[in-house]
Amino acid sequence: MSENQNLLAEQRRALIVDEVRRRGGVRVNELTRKLGVSDMTVRRDLDALARQGVLEKVHGGAVPVVEASTHEPGFEAKSGLELTAKEDIARAAAELVAAGSAIALSGGTTTYALAQHLLDVPDLTVVTNSVRVADVFHVAQRTSGQRQGAATVVLTGGVRTPSDSLVGPVADQAIASLHFDLLFLGVHGISLEAGLSTPNLAEAETNRRLVHSARRVVVVADHTKWGTVGLSSFAKLEQVDTWVTDTGLPEEARAEVSEHVRQLVVAGEPEDTDADPDTDPHGNEDDGSEG
Repeated sequence: MSENQNLLAEQRRALIVDEVRRRGGVRVNELTRKLGVSDMTVRRDLDALARQGVLEKVHGGAVPVVEASTHEPGFEAKSGLELTAKEDIARAAAELVAAGSAIALSGGTTTYALAQHLLDVPDLTVVTNSVRVADVFHVAQRTSGQRQGAATVVLTGGVRTPSDSLVGPVADQAIASLHFDLLFLGVHGISLEAGLSTPNLAEAETNRRLVHSARRVVVVADHTKWGTVGLSSFAKLEQVDTWVTDTGLPEEARAEVSEHVRQLVVAGEPEDTDADPDTDPHGNEDDGSEG
């Protein structure tokens, strides 16, 4: 029962945040009608969201937090947001990883979720500048013992950021000498104008090195990152091979993104089963030249 209650609370709070951002503010009585819950439940949700720093409580309701482009929330503050979306994204992104690959995971709560889905992929080499991501693999090895096919993890050095990423010259130098099949990149913000951005100047440079060292760049970011711009841009949308996001991304944004990113994967959406993707109506094999 407690798991169901947590899931419902998570869904409610995600809806509240979306409503506040979309409308620029909401009143408690509006939320009680929209969500079908009590006044007390809404106020508890607003208290929790205010503690996480994603909105500001005002008399009778809530408004968005006006953040400077240099504001960087800590890992704990971000870890409780969009949990269902992050889990959907992580599951979809894990399907892109083949056994024996050399992959890189940047810092972030979504890459952290992804790491947990990669524990059973054999013979991975994982390079990361995230203390949290490295811990996922190290804890798994400690609890299950040394098992055949366990990932080899390389943690870069560097200076620790509020999001528990390691950045700076030490990290940059380590990454510059490496080459990855896949880079899974968490971002603070993504937009048409600014591309991929972060509030942290040192992290921006480290992310540039990660992008440069990857054969394929996969951004893992939920819909709330769309339209957010941090202080420093580190990659253009055209440098992104795949963006794995969630169903909350509006159709208009999907159309805009698809003009710049090679592939947009919307995790959690049902697949189209009306047609066989391997053949055309004439029985010819699909050579993959479209889409």
